[in-house]
Amino acid sequence: MSKKEKGTKRFKRKLLHKYRMVILNEETFEERFSFKLNRLNVFVFSTLFALFLILTTTFIIAFTPLREYIPGYSSSTLKKKATQLTYKTDSLQQILDVNEQYLASIKKVLTGDVKTVNFNKDSIIEVAKSDPSVLIRTSRKDSLLRDQVAKEDKYNPLIAPQAQEYTLFAPLKGTISEPYNSKTKHYAVDIVAARDSPVKAVADGTVIFAEWTVSTGYVIILKHNNSLISVYKHNAMLTKEQGEIVKAGEVIATVGNTGELTTGPHLHFELWRDGYPVNPTSFIDFD
Repeated sequence: MSKKEKGTKRFKRKLLHKYRMVILNEETFEERFSFKLNRLNVFVFSTLFALFLILTTTFIIAFTPLREYIPGYSSSTLKKKATQLTYKTDSLQQILDVNEQYLASIKKVLTGDVKTVNFNKDSIIEVAKSDPSVLIRTSRKDSLLRDQVAKEDKYNPLIAPQAQEYTLFAPLKGTISEPYNSKTKHYAVDIVAARDSPVKAVADGTVIFAEWTVSTGYVIILKHNNSLISVYKHNAMLTKEQGEIVKAGEVIATVGNTGELTTGPHLHFELWRDGYPVNPTSFIDFD
């Protein structure tokens, strides 16, 4: 026990043994500053200084914007921005997908490369007439009502009930030389007329294509409301350019005989909705 006590006393003596730290002028050896300290003071000061640094660093990380500069630190602001960018990216991707589908539809309009649709989307009665295997039993009153509705909708079959504010104008008055025929992939009506006769817009819309093509000559395509597209081919000249807004009945071209797929002055007219062709004579009187 004596040795242990001696060791403890020796440790305390070393711990409390005082030293004097003096700062001198190197040239004159004049004493500038001095203070007394011991090992215990140095240990306590070092511990307190380390705790101060830890607390200060913790405060900076927790309560100041400087924490965002620490690699790997997750910032609420950055999270918010990342979420917003994710939503915007998703929205832009959806818009791109819609535009790609729309451009694919326009390509089908120009090339006529579309699968035949063996039904009239606007009339169940037409399905029954074209397909004998479909049998619809209706009463006389029901038939009369259907006929009346069909007549009323003749000029507005592509317009939603809440937006039936305009009719479809005939782009050109004349004789139909070749009617609409989905079996032969002639998704249009050919209207014979005198050369340079005015071709008019069937409804208000925007010109989305107005160019020359080898097969169909001068072509102009209009986009209308309710996903409706009208196409005018083999024109002699175009009076509108891409991007222009036109009114119903406004002259957009003149009848011609341009392109390889034509044998005389006429208008090749098509109507499309949602990427599918529809029979123009069901909606427009050309006589």
